Amino acid sequence: MAATHEAGHPLPYDTYREAIARETLRFAEAVRGADPASAVPSCPDWTLADLSRHVGALQRWFSTLLTGLVQEPPRSRDVELELPENARDYPDWVAAGVPGVAAVLRDTDPDAPMWVWGEDRHARFWARRMLFETLVHRVDAEHAVGLTSDIDPVLAADGVDEFLVNLPYAGLFAPGVTKLRGDGETLAFRCAGPDGGSAEEWRVRLDPDGFRPVAGPDRESDASAPVTAAVLGRAADLLLLLYGRRSYEDPAFEISGERAVLDNWFARTAF
Repeated sequence: MAATHEAGHPLPYDTYREAIARETLRFAEAVRGADPASAVPSCPDWTLADLSRHVGALQRWFSTLLTGLVQEPPRSRDVELELPENARDYPDWVAAGVPGVAAVLRDTDPDAPMWVWGEDRHARFWARRMLFETLVHRVDAEHAVGLTSDIDPVLAADGVDEFLVNLPYAGLFAPGVTKLRGDGETLAFRCAGPDGGSAEEWRVRLDPDGFRPVAGPDRESDASAPVTAAVLGRAADLLLLLYGRRSYEDPAFEISGERAVLDNWFARTAF
């Protein structure tokens, strides 16, 4: 992928549209032919059938929101799924939704104002959110069936940014987030460059009344502020770490600073 990514700046809308289609088909291919009753280790208590139904249903729900450019929080997630009776047909059902999703994204103005649960109150929020829901669950599926996963580093870096930007708003479905507090500590997530050094960085400040990503003008003013704890790793590994698919104790990460700050973070940010 030729695109580049700068922390705090989403990728072009068409990048999300194209990547959603690609990641959805990769998900369907991973689960096709596998036992639908197989466990998904990274999603406790879920089977491949559960995971497939979740991915397909969520995409259809997001598409419904985008089609109507809803302005108020929806009271229900009920949409017409046309779910196959046999769970072995779920992979084809997931793949069959790709053209419809692509059409909705193509016909939607990304700058259109609409209801979202996160920070960016425009239609493009849902395209970005749909991509990383699908991408992370594609990795879940591949791991469940014993396949090796890869994640485009540009998409992964954008996924780290998307997660951290929206996390303060996620208390509705991740109540632990509302209890994430600190005493002014700064936590840094650093993306390793080709030479092993930090090529990109995201900072989060933990205060007594909550937490916030350090972005925009604050990023420059806080650039020289001391970091209490930091995690350095490849973008793909950082993305999976934030989503609870990896542990910061894994050798893929270089840790510095106070581990208690990391323990506090990961205990309260699980989706």
